[in-house]
Amino acid sequence: MKLILANVLLAVASNAVCQNPIVQTMYTADPAPMVYNDRLYLYTSHDEDNATWFTMDNWKLYSTADMVNWTDHGVVMSYADFDWASGDAWAPQCIERDGKFYFYVPMTARENGRPAIGVAVGDSPYGPFYDPIGKPLVQTDWGDIDPTVFIDDDGQAYLYWGNPKLYYAKLNEDMISIQGDVVAVPMTEASFGKREGDAGRPTLYEEGPWLYKRNNLYYLFWPGGPLPEFIGYSTATSPTGPWKNGGVVMSREGGVFTNHPGVIDFKGKTYFFYHNGALPGGGGFNRSVCVEELVFNKDGSVPELKMTEGIKKGIATVNPYVKNEAETMAWSEGFKSSQNKEVGVFLTAQHSGAFVKVRDVDFRQKGAKKLTTRIGTTHNDPVAMEVRLDAADGQLLGTVKVPRTGGDNRWRLMEMDVPQVTGTHDLYFVVKGKPATNLMYFDYWKFNE
Repeated sequence: MKLILANVLLAVASNAVCQNPIVQTMYTADPAPMVYNDRLYLYTSHDEDNATWFTMDNWKLYSTADMVNWTDHGVVMSYADFDWASGDAWAPQCIERDGKFYFYVPMTARENGRPAIGVAVGDSPYGPFYDPIGKPLVQTDWGDIDPTVFIDDDGQAYLYWGNPKLYYAKLNEDMISIQGDVVAVPMTEASFGKREGDAGRPTLYEEGPWLYKRNNLYYLFWPGGPLPEFIGYSTATSPTGPWKNGGVVMSREGGVFTNHPGVIDFKGKTYFFYHNGALPGGGGFNRSVCVEELVFNKDGSVPELKMTEGIKKGIATVNPYVKNEAETMAWSEGFKSSQNKEVGVFLTAQHSGAFVKVRDVDFRQKGAKKLTTRIGTTHNDPVAMEVRLDAADGQLLGTVKVPRTGGDNRWRLMEMDVPQVTGTHDLYFVVKGKPATNLMYFDYWKFNE
């Protein structure tokens, strides 16, 4: 009942201020934020539709400059890119060092059927990534999942991971090899709280650690049990502990039995990422990534956060006079994310009434007079895309007749005049048509003055 209520609230609020979950075109989980060159990149795992277990084959990338509009960059890597792995593309994290990007990912090793952590390297946050060592970076006796990586101010890099145990190791400067031994963190009540009645898990710590530093204090955020998970945190004056339990950051809510924190500073604010089951059809194996702003208490402690509708105000505007990918959006309903070799990532409208919302589009004082879209459909029956301001039923700028192109690898550019529009508005693309499924494909849009 709680999950059903959450979905109803999302549907009601979506035309107004709702931003969570931040991805609506597929199921995502295990958020791992990274900031590079004034942009926030978010790596996620990917739950397959209609999954009844953790069916996860690849990792996705999203990015934003304003915290309300997110661009889908598609699949950046799969477990199949690692010759030694047999499956289970679970919680990742990526970090930049000296212009290289290092992607730490847990998978099941083909040789022994146990979890292990691999590392991939790329020259860009978008990849392509490759496996530089051809084997696991670390594998202990069991539970080698959910890596978090952190580079301290002195240049030393650390890798934490583990379920039910918690491990860490120092990384060499090359970021693809371990320095010294793997260390098992003491699982004490003082560090992680006390769990009753489970000899294998003496503390509340469950999995999914995330290492973060603020004002010379180190924070280790972690999902805690028993299931369903809450998110707790511990602090230390050293990146290797000893850790002191700080309490609960996010209580058990959201309609799923797992959670996963990701904490990052971006443009003067701190953001806390997590996942829940709030999308329609969502649940424990169909999760969705969300974000909240995190404001620390004056003493450095972390206040307890609730799952809300998300970030209400963006920190930048969208320029409509450059090519804007259709998959850059604040909210959508009835669209699925697709990807092919011809255009990369694009959107597919699933039914009539499907819409995409782009927040805070700044048309400036001179204003726009023409719109170009790259679209297509496979249907003979008429399909149209309405372009509206500020709501899905707001001011109509015009209607584009969607051309029959014959497939998602065939596209046409469509131009139309629009009444001069100025100032900053939310922009809506609303699809209308008779066909029941896969009405149209949408690649990009651009206004001209």
